Amino acid sequence: MERTGGAALLKDREQVADRLLEASAKHSHDPDTELDWDAPLEPGKWFLPERLVSLYGTPIWNRMSEERRIELSRHESASLASAGVWFEVILMQLLTRHIYDLDPRSSHVTYALTEMADECRHSRMFARLVTKLETPYYRPGGTTRFLGRVLKTTATTPGAFTATLLVEEILDRFQRITFPDESVQPLVQGVTRIHVVEEARHVRYAREELRRQMATCPAWERQLTRTISGEASVVVARALVNPRVYASVGLDVDEARRQAAASEHRRETMRWSAEKLTAFLQEIGVIRSTLDRAAWRRSGLL
Repeated sequence: MERTGGAALLKDREQVADRLLEASAKHSHDPDTELDWDAPLEPGKWFLPERLVSLYGTPIWNRMSEERRIELSRHESASLASAGVWFEVILMQLLTRHIYDLDPRSSHVTYALTEMADECRHSRMFARLVTKLETPYYRPGGTTRFLGRVLKTTATTPGAFTATLLVEEILDRFQRITFPDESVQPLVQGVTRIHVVEEARHVRYAREELRRQMATCPAWERQLTRTISGEASVVVARALVNPRVYASVGLDVDEARRQAAASEHRRETMRWSAEKLTAFLQEIGVIRSTLDRAAWRRSGLL
């Protein structure tokens, strides 16, 4: 980018980073001290807003008791947190690759390091939440982990920032309606509030850099980004709810998966979770052709 972006783009990159560093200094949080991890979970409270639970409104859901629905929300909240740890570790590796050859004195690199520190805290926070919920750690399956390993090792810079936004913006939309919801467990509200505040900076950083990269990278790299991002959308969407959550609450896994996949409410929820992201990616040319859109539709995010 230094060769093709020009002085104006580099100046803009530094100005954005300076503003984000200032925001980080004012609005960073320590979940270890700011959240009450020792407080007991509150009986009768949800672990996600009920409309975000994958089976909401399905025939299976209609047969479940309120207690069992809340129990499913506990496991799906743990699944999201487990996926969050996996996502954050990949994002940290992508950021490290991005700054490897850049000047460490720059504000752009300084902010990337600051974001990595945020992501370390978030990973620990999500892992601690899973422990508190007393559920399994719902790690992604072997194929998904392999695809994640390929992505974090081979992604181009615009591909890396597209993947970053895929994770951050979808989780952000879920969490923005979770943290103010008084029907949700206070600890889950606190975890999502911290993540929303700090991820807003990460989203701004990734959006601005991806916009610059798509404007300056070679044509082959733009096309590769389009292809990889569509496939990444499928992987990310499938990683959010681990099928084992259904077995954990005594449901038939295959039937639960079929009903979740057939649920118009769930499909609309997934499209809603990504609508701001997909609009932005279409604006800057990451989603452009019919073939690009086909992969995103396969993920359920478009």
